[in-house]
Amino acid sequence: MEIRAAEISSILKDQIKNFGKEAEVSEIGQVLSVGDGIARVYGLDNVQAGEMVEFPGGIRGMALNLEADNVGVVIFGDDRTIKEGDTVKRTGAIVEVPVGKGLLGRVVDGLGNPIDGKGPIQFEKKMRVDVKAPGILPRKSVHEPMATGLKAIDALIPIGRGQRELVIGDRQTGKTAVVLDTFLNQKPLNAGNDESAKLYCVYVAVGQKRSTVAQFVKVLEERGALEYSIVVAATASDPAPMQYLAPFTGCTMGEYFRDNGMHAVIAYDDLSKQAVAYRQMSLLLRRPPGREAYPGDVFYLHSRLLERAAKMGDAAGKGSLTALPVIETQANDVSAYIPTNVISITDGQIFLESDLFYQGIRPAVNVGLSV
Repeated sequence: MEIRAAEISSILKDQIKNFGKEAEVSEIGQVLSVGDGIARVYGLDNVQAGEMVEFPGGIRGMALNLEADNVGVVIFGDDRTIKEGDTVKRTGAIVEVPVGKGLLGRVVDGLGNPIDGKGPIQFEKKMRVDVKAPGILPRKSVHEPMATGLKAIDALIPIGRGQRELVIGDRQTGKTAVVLDTFLNQKPLNAGNDESAKLYCVYVAVGQKRSTVAQFVKVLEERGALEYSIVVAATASDPAPMQYLAPFTGCTMGEYFRDNGMHAVIAYDDLSKQAVAYRQMSLLLRRPPGREAYPGDVFYLHSRLLERAAKMGDAAGKGSLTALPVIETQANDVSAYIPTNVISITDGQIFLESDLFYQGIRPAVNVGLSV
């Protein structure tokens, strides 16, 4: 092989010409400190709030705090491989996740990556996770029933398509069982060919045990209900930013059905753990704490999520997204901060009581306190 001097010099000239273009302080930054899923980054002058950034090794993060001299980034993944002085790159994209019917029957993480070992996902497009809720004009009042298949709920506290109905109760009172039964009971509707009758299901597991999520998926699969369901899992071992993001990811996947004239129901199990994850992130980002050490915007966190569940009018395709948020109370205390917040956002609640549960009344619905 012959080495030509002219060739080498032209390559060197090209490299010198392009040198320094990537090292723009506005486009890349350096890690000042990292720990507990939070990185402080110097540089990234042009970064947008909510933008994806990339750390070495392909680990992604999201810019949340834009301060005068640094950027607070939450890390979606293991922060142990990131060290001080590492280079951080802008991606130029706000956090997006895959959506479409190709996700049905799959289990994904908080960023929409498959975690069920069934290969890559055939998605239609990517959509932003944090979008504004539909306005007043495109909406329509809730008028179609959404049958859960549970007589106590369907007869006494019926839910409509596009409604937001809170499932609230202590631990071990059957909150997840209500959601699971609702999903399984949609099988006859989804067996037909009428798209307007079908109800697609999205389950978001936040801060749950992996064994619990695996059991939930196993039951769906055994009963043939996984084929019309999507499971988004951010388990207890996942970093707080993933637990914070998972409900928004699931909501975006549900919105695809809503905006294309189809119907979907989404269950967030549970939003108490999302609030705890958000509190952890906010305190580590040094945002001032409020009541019960939650940040001041924890109400806005849940309201902007639940306002995206809606019944759309004729002009917007007649689709709907029904939300079933789950809240876990401590010793039946519905007057705590997060429960009162979510009760005031939702259209009604199904109150499950441990006393009724231990008496063998299941589902343990306290009809007097439910709306």
